Amino acid sequence: MSPRLEWTSVIFTPRTPRIIAARKLQKRRDRDKAGQFLAEGPQAVRSALAAGVVLELFGTPEALNRYGDLAMEAPVVSPVDDEAIAALTETVQPQGLVAVCEQIDVPLAEALAKEPRLVAVAVEIRDPGNAGTILRTADAAGAGTVIFAGDAVDPYNGKCVRASAGSLFNVDVVRAPLTIVDELRDYGLQVLATTGTGETDLDSVELGKPTAWLFGSEAHGLGPELLKAADARVRVPIYGGAESLNLAAAAAVCLYASARAQRSVSPGDPRSVSPGDHHESAV
Repeated sequence: MSPRLEWTSVIFTPRTPRIIAARKLQKRRDRDKAGQFLAEGPQAVRSALAAGVVLELFGTPEALNRYGDLAMEAPVVSPVDDEAIAALTETVQPQGLVAVCEQIDVPLAEALAKEPRLVAVAVEIRDPGNAGTILRTADAAGAGTVIFAGDAVDPYNGKCVRASAGSLFNVDVVRAPLTIVDELRDYGLQVLATTGTGETDLDSVELGKPTAWLFGSEAHGLGPELLKAADARVRVPIYGGAESLNLAAAAAVCLYASARAQRSVSPGDPRSVSPGDHHESAV
């Protein structure tokens, strides 16, 4: 059943109780307590609406008129003034829309039961920009699940949500402990650990099979226990003079290598993915 559209005629200010309550979601503690988070801008709001997780949409009258299609889809629409939207956003030039959303992470077993063929694991990655970029890249490469393992950044951090460019709502998001390798393997995934000192070159790995990639932070990489537990330790070859790739670039190379390999296996092979199952690039 479609939600009932509620559109108040009152213009909310920074002192309105609902704005005060929503602003608290800028802190992780309050996000986790409420099970909610903020999604800023029309792209994120559109994806959140498509996922059915929007609880309330705040917008300036100008933005609500400009994005009337989004306002009509939201269950509750609350017009706000410019000061209120500035208080709810973390960008220098806000686009006038902020949605309060339900958190969408799922248990690890539930995500793996869907038999994803490509999984990205962000291991103790603290930088929200990197985490959001991995979400976006994993989604683009066709990964079904992104796991935030250990003491990783909150996937609902505002910068992470913005960096994901809506992809947060397109994949299964999982928060899990570091001890996940055996469970990944139990669900038929080979587990590959990325490291600059890996004994296996990316070009030498069999990537046509279901794969979970482990990505560590730029500062510390993956710990010795995870490196040992993985099926292989893989390095991305450097052909020029660069010392290394940053995390986001290395993740993109690895995830797309898997995506390409999984679409290149022989027709009829149970590992195969339809080569036509893609969208046009939007760089």
